[in-house]
Amino acid sequence: MIALEALALIAGAVLIWIVVSSAIRTVIVPRGEVVIVTRAVFLAVRKVFTIFAREAHTYERRDRVMARYAPTALMLLPIVWAVGVLVGFAAIYWAIDGSGWSVFLLSGSSLTTLGFERADHDGVMLISVLEALIGLGLIALLISFLPTIYGHFSRRETLVSKLYIRAQDADGEARPVSLIVRSHRIGGLERMGELWPEWEQWFVEVGEAHTSFPALVFFRSPSPRRSWITASGMALDSAAIMLATVNTTYDPHAAIMIRSGYEALRDIADYYGIPYNADPAPDDPITVTRDEFITVYERLAESGVPVRPDREAAWRAYRGWRVNYDEVLVKLAALTMAPFAPWVSDRSVAYQRPPLRGVRRTHIR
Repeated sequence: MIALEALALIAGAVLIWIVVSSAIRTVIVPRGEVVIVTRAVFLAVRKVFTIFAREAHTYERRDRVMARYAPTALMLLPIVWAVGVLVGFAAIYWAIDGSGWSVFLLSGSSLTTLGFERADHDGVMLISVLEALIGLGLIALLISFLPTIYGHFSRRETLVSKLYIRAQDADGEARPVSLIVRSHRIGGLERMGELWPEWEQWFVEVGEAHTSFPALVFFRSPSPRRSWITASGMALDSAAIMLATVNTTYDPHAAIMIRSGYEALRDIADYYGIPYNADPAPDDPITVTRDEFITVYERLAESGVPVRPDREAAWRAYRGWRVNYDEVLVKLAALTMAPFAPWVSDRSVAYQRPPLRGVRRTHIR
């Protein structure tokens, strides 16, 4: 019996340490650490939501389902922490006092600080005070955690909305080519360079926030047709097309933005264990075909945008830029079940299966 009580004491202390450590590493530690408890909760909830998402026959219905995934998992997390602490302290109370199932009532009373159950043993009383402090600490972490998450989400979505407004075509789709053509028509092609420092900063913040608070990856945009990952693809492709195709003065800010973009996306992919080629060659294959690129080249030329005369050289230059972010971009779009976006989510297997009604499957025009 003594051995069993000692085992319960040790097991309870270990469980409490795992839970408290998980809470601290999830909320406070400013780096992308893989926390077993947090990961298990999100994976379990995702499996449930994926089942319902696969039953959806339209993208709008799938989006409504998946929009609730991350918030639900995030709200379940403190409940899992609380249950772990409750069970851990109950095991310790049983090992010290051995008073049967009433230890769960005592643990629940202490954790919630309701005081409906009181310990008779002085040692148990001191431990119950410690449990109450831990319970208050978990509440304080949750109160501070949610505004932090929303602050990062709001800053992310502000720039996403601005880009979609500028890049939206007549058919309602947002495309890099539309962004460039519209800028040319309003006489702002030379001012496209103002976008790159803004998006460089955006990628730096997204890379830091989405690895420190990985739940943000699955928080979907207010509009079902927008996504942070498809906006990333638009920004990166816009810069790559400008550098490779448009015959203007070379802008180093565009190249720096592309680098900051694929570094941020790779950091997020590393956290989720998504494999990719970290050192691709400029002539490695990409998901965008030559014919698709030439279609964009010709549309730019027809719209009066000054393009470089050598189409093949422009294609090779674009491919050399795109290869740095192509694989990781498409795989993150699949992970997040991103909405349709040419050259981004339409390349992913997750988007193509199961087929969805009411979604356009066009190439960039």
